[in-house]
Amino acid sequence: MRAILGALVAGSMLAIGAPAWSEPAKVRAAVAASAGRTAENVKLDEGRKPAELLAFLGLERGMRVLDLFGSNRYWAEIIAPAIGPDGQVIVWHPTQFLNDKRRAEFADFAKRQKNVALIASPFQSPALAPAAYDFAIMNLDYHDVYWQNAERGIPRMEPDAWLRVLHAALKPGGVIGVIDHAAAPGGDTRSVVDTLHRIDPAVVRADFERAGFVLEAESDLLRNPADDHSLNVFDEKIRGKTDRFAFKFRKPAR
Repeated sequence: MRAILGALVAGSMLAIGAPAWSEPAKVRAAVAASAGRTAENVKLDEGRKPAELLAFLGLERGMRVLDLFGSNRYWAEIIAPAIGPDGQVIVWHPTQFLNDKRRAEFADFAKRQKNVALIASPFQSPALAPAAYDFAIMNLDYHDVYWQNAERGIPRMEPDAWLRVLHAALKPGGVIGVIDHAAAPGGDTRSVVDTLHRIDPAVVRADFERAGFVLEAESDLLRNPADDHSLNVFDEKIRGKTDRFAFKFRKPAR
């Protein structure tokens, strides 16, 4: 793991207004409680390293969490019990990617796990309440803001406008973790996303910083030097083993 701020972290946390949380979320216990998770999601743990990743991002008990693109319940199954009954997980998912089966499965999950809820709106118009969330996670999906697909009803979007909504949704001092498939530097971002479903980490950092977020740290936890960035992420030769970057951004308090 590589910390961007190093010795500066402690001072900058105060300067940009990190919330004064006091108890880490019980993530390892939630990951280990496989009886409350789907078998398909448990299988993803090896490649996602959820306990280590959420510790890096600083998940705390009692937080109000925004899980973006999370209707498969992977993160919600872990985060909801980990943050405790005083916390809440709101899953936002694009309507283009929801169907009756997935809604029903989530509704069954929410009956068992009382501190979760699912909201949906068109991909291009995320309906997120302002200043509502302490913490957000976007796992392997930010690149799709550059994607356009008429068959799936995905219009061309402008990342700056999309991120303005996300920035407004976080409380001052709130954190967002962004994990995505790494692309080689350079190239046309929309073309790379369309062909490989990858994105240059430098593009992501520039987009989020332009939106007003501060890059607090990045992690090598999910990097894979054996991935040469040439394959589509759904290619079976690399699927589940892509080189992935993880950024921790914070919304300044002022």
